[in-house]
Amino acid sequence: MYDFLIVGCGFAGAVLAERLAEEGNKVLIVDKRDHIAGNAYDYYNEEGILIHKYGPHIFHTNSEEVFRYLSRFTEWRPYEHRVLGSVDGLLVPIPINLTTINELYGKNLTSDEVTDFLASKAEKRNPILTSEDVVVNVVGKELYEKFFKGYTKKQWDLDPSELDASVTARVPTRTNKDDRYFTDSFQAMPKNGYTEMFKKMLSHRNISIMLQTDYKDIIDVIPFRTLIYTGPIDSYFDYCYGQLPYRSIDFKFETLDQEVYQETGTINYPTSNLFTRITEFKYLTGQKNPKTTIVYEYPTAEGDPYYPIPRKQNQDIYNLYKKLSEEHPNVYFTGRLGTYKYYNMDQVVAQSLVLFRKIKNQEVYVQS
Repeated sequence: MYDFLIVGCGFAGAVLAERLAEEGNKVLIVDKRDHIAGNAYDYYNEEGILIHKYGPHIFHTNSEEVFRYLSRFTEWRPYEHRVLGSVDGLLVPIPINLTTINELYGKNLTSDEVTDFLASKAEKRNPILTSEDVVVNVVGKELYEKFFKGYTKKQWDLDPSELDASVTARVPTRTNKDDRYFTDSFQAMPKNGYTEMFKKMLSHRNISIMLQTDYKDIIDVIPFRTLIYTGPIDSYFDYCYGQLPYRSIDFKFETLDQEVYQETGTINYPTSNLFTRITEFKYLTGQKNPKTTIVYEYPTAEGDPYYPIPRKQNQDIYNLYKKLSEEHPNVYFTGRLGTYKYYNMDQVVAQSLVLFRKIKNQEVYVQS
């Protein structure tokens, strides 16, 4: 008898498995894939280059609790991600900053002057409801079309005017020369990769792992008390309210017989090409190798579910599933797929730590 059956071996499931096992619970964690670590899975390719199978995963967080927790299972390599955008034949920093504006417009503005410049371009929107509203309200239509419209259309197959404001609200506009993609307090990469970090996280004697396993094949065979489900919530309920839409990505890897391919870790292509961006892994990992591996990302509607599509009608469907889930007190739904919400890695870890405390408190209450 297992105390917990956890479906999914990504961040959500692995963190909960480790925390619950540490409390003395017997945990079985299952995953359909043939590896642990979920979408963060990385491995060494034939050339010995550490690559991320499901696209670049750059760790950053403002949560000291999350960083300290993960530090139990890995050493870190300091890394601040930088992104350039291919716009008007130039490679300029993204998010838009002082350098971006000066290079695009051939100016030499100061921080104060660029604030006025952007204000002159901005077209105020009220209320701000969509992703288009967010951007145009701050930088105006011209920069919106150069940096956001095409990229968003490729990524989501929807015009930004059809997407929730949260999509582009994630990307700031800066009036200084800070060219880091993230400004979080903690920015680093697991020194030996994500997979090694997960191996340590899941090495507890109270954790058993079954890979290449559909939980539906074993749920009536292996006894357990409580289920934690990190897969798609609509799948759990056999799509009784319809299927929640996701965007997926087709990754095309290429290893080149040269030491460096591009100027920085990631280059975005907002208006040109069918792919959205190219990432070169050696920037992320700090590896030294005479060859280099890059990955092109082609967004698609088919494939593994990566990105919940933030639109009101989709949220309404999810809310029906959420209400249904409340009728199953012995099942916890968590993670990006279980709660149909786009989370960064650190947010999933934080969510799992919160859920662990909730479960622990409930267990104490029941036993007392």
